[in-house]
Amino acid sequence: MTLTGFVTKSAFRNKRRSILTVLSITFSLLLLTVMMTVWRSFYVDKSSAESAQRLITRHKVSLTQNLPIFYRDKMRTVPGVVAVAPTQWFGGLYKDEKPENFFAQFGTDPQTIFTVMTDFKIPPDQLEAWQHDQAGAVVDSELAKKFGWKVGDRIVVKGTIFPMDLELTIRGIFTAPQPTITLYFNWKYVEEAIPFAKGRAGTFNILADSAADVPKVASAIDAMFRNSPEPTKTESEKAFQLDFINSIGNVKAFILGISFAVVFATLLVSATTMAMSIRERTREVAVLKTLGFTRPSILRLYLGEAVLVALIGGLAGCLLAVGLVSGIAHAPGMGFFFLGMAVKFPTLLLAIFVAGMVGLLSAIFPAYHAAKIDIVEGLRYIG
Repeated sequence: MTLTGFVTKSAFRNKRRSILTVLSITFSLLLLTVMMTVWRSFYVDKSSAESAQRLITRHKVSLTQNLPIFYRDKMRTVPGVVAVAPTQWFGGLYKDEKPENFFAQFGTDPQTIFTVMTDFKIPPDQLEAWQHDQAGAVVDSELAKKFGWKVGDRIVVKGTIFPMDLELTIRGIFTAPQPTITLYFNWKYVEEAIPFAKGRAGTFNILADSAADVPKVASAIDAMFRNSPEPTKTESEKAFQLDFINSIGNVKAFILGISFAVVFATLLVSATTMAMSIRERTREVAVLKTLGFTRPSILRLYLGEAVLVALIGGLAGCLLAVGLVSGIAHAPGMGFFFLGMAVKFPTLLLAIFVAGMVGLLSAIFPAYHAAKIDIVEGLRYIG
């Protein structure tokens, strides 16, 4: 029998204990992989080249505060600004309040929104048709696929924030690099029906001449409106998204705390299991030494058992995490935070490495103690 075969058989000698240990590591690595995936998506992954050129301007106090629409004309004069498109969250209901029927609805300027969103692709004839229909709308291709919409369909969005219903005709379907579950319509439709909505915008989407110009443009715009009654806060598109995420709390600290707790708990479980397993086999260690096994070989044997069990649990946890993240990314109502999120290969490698290190660290002290035990003492041990 080879050392590998011996390690495999020894690792699952007590099947119930080994399976329970694998399951506990599986659950822990599942949670850890999901947390690392969220961390990577929010704080590590870089935005696309097109996204890196975009900024978003909002009211400095809060996202719930609107800005005057005439700010757009002033922003256009800032050096480095290529185009500016106002947007306003409508927040209506489609069909009912069920999460699966939720999607984003933004009022905007059809003439400029796709000039800013350069990575959003729409057929020119569909864009032109939307620009000439004040009651028209364009929708994300994944959203259209979800509801079975096609060009020419009519939909009704019930107003909640604004006291009116939108009766829209789909004039175009655009494709985004990542699904956005978003519908855009002409904001003039609302302005003509609701007086208080006229001349206001929730945010301004800005396209800079280059990614290098983004910090300068942001500073210039905020300086322009610093002493106005309605000051602004301008930041890159990625920073705006993180700002929105952090509005629910310190997400970064939460993810780190959960990750460290998971690793520590997994280490304790694995260490306890290995200590029990090795202590029960004290006489076996003495017999192995009698047969000629050296201290290093016994140490490798027990470390191999622990690492094998941990890696099996870690691999199972990673595979489950891939499915879980995919499910969360497509779950109703989760799109703004997790849409398009997936477990990347480097994350899987890191999770497997963590699992292996947990197995190694949990067994190193019990294994070292077992390897140096005296043969006579080991044979006398009755447990």
